[in-house]
Amino acid sequence: MIPVNSHQSLGLQDKDVLNMYYYMLLARKVDERMWLLNRSGKIPFVISCQGQEAAQVGAAFALIKGEDYILPYYRDVGVVLVFGMTPRDLMLSAYAKAEDPNSGGRQMPGHFGNKKLKTVSGSSPVTTQVPHAVGIALGAKIKQERLVAFTTFGEGSSNQGDFHEGANFAGVHKLPVIFMVENNKYAISVPVKKQLPVDSVAVRGAGYGMPGVSVDGNNPFEVYAAVRAARERAINGEGPTLLEAVMYRLVPHSSDDDDRAYRTREEVEEAKKRDPIFLLERYLYDVDLLDDKKHQEILDKVMKEVNEATEYAEHAPYPDIKTIMDHVYEG
Repeated sequence: MIPVNSHQSLGLQDKDVLNMYYYMLLARKVDERMWLLNRSGKIPFVISCQGQEAAQVGAAFALIKGEDYILPYYRDVGVVLVFGMTPRDLMLSAYAKAEDPNSGGRQMPGHFGNKKLKTVSGSSPVTTQVPHAVGIALGAKIKQERLVAFTTFGEGSSNQGDFHEGANFAGVHKLPVIFMVENNKYAISVPVKKQLPVDSVAVRGAGYGMPGVSVDGNNPFEVYAAVRAARERAINGEGPTLLEAVMYRLVPHSSDDDDRAYRTREEVEEAKKRDPIFLLERYLYDVDLLDDKKHQEILDKVMKEVNEATEYAEHAPYPDIKTIMDHVYEG
């Protein structure tokens, strides 16, 4: 449970937490719609954010849009929605239509990129966004800009060389970068206990001269507070922070995965009792910020956006075949 009135102790206004709920619900409903579209043969691939919305939205609310850079990983629907991407943008990407703002229909879904929104696209190999974030942070330090680079990745990615090299460089040079691990318990089919020789990814921060903080990824306020503190450290010249938000991936790794091969239905059903959407919803009812009428209003607004985005993307044109060689370097 989220402690009653915990948002007030963080200086969050009532409208802020209602907006957090809106973005979390929007991310979930966009994601659910994409699964339906995939299963009906209309879009080729989905990689889901379900179960991770609280950490994503809580973190994004602690950053400064227009100043900070985000380098999200493929599940970060909540982060990019808060930073200004729209359900239409996401649907255009899922359908691989010409108007897809990420890549014009050239890249698989989940490769979020938008220069105007300071959202830097990742690459298909996991963890490549980490050294990119460190490079942006180095540039900010050289230019004496008061901004941070915020990057996310799964706990499996914390075992990749890109993470260790990036973290080491950031620690040595005290760069304004925030590393947030979204520990959803599984690197595709490999559980945490088979990935890590330690109990928490956060303890790895000490090896690179930075704080390592583990938080409840189902609580958006706890994540918000941790990211806000990390941002303050960064812009004050105190260097990077490694955050670990612990949650659970509620659906298979992707639309091509069958998670019944490596985890039980009982485990998944037990995890659903801590679904972050329901936890925040219950909190909002408890503090009298949400009632049945307000809840329905938010849900109606969300579904209207999702429906309109789906309808638009469904009928939008695909890229012209004549553009197939655009942006391709000649060998």
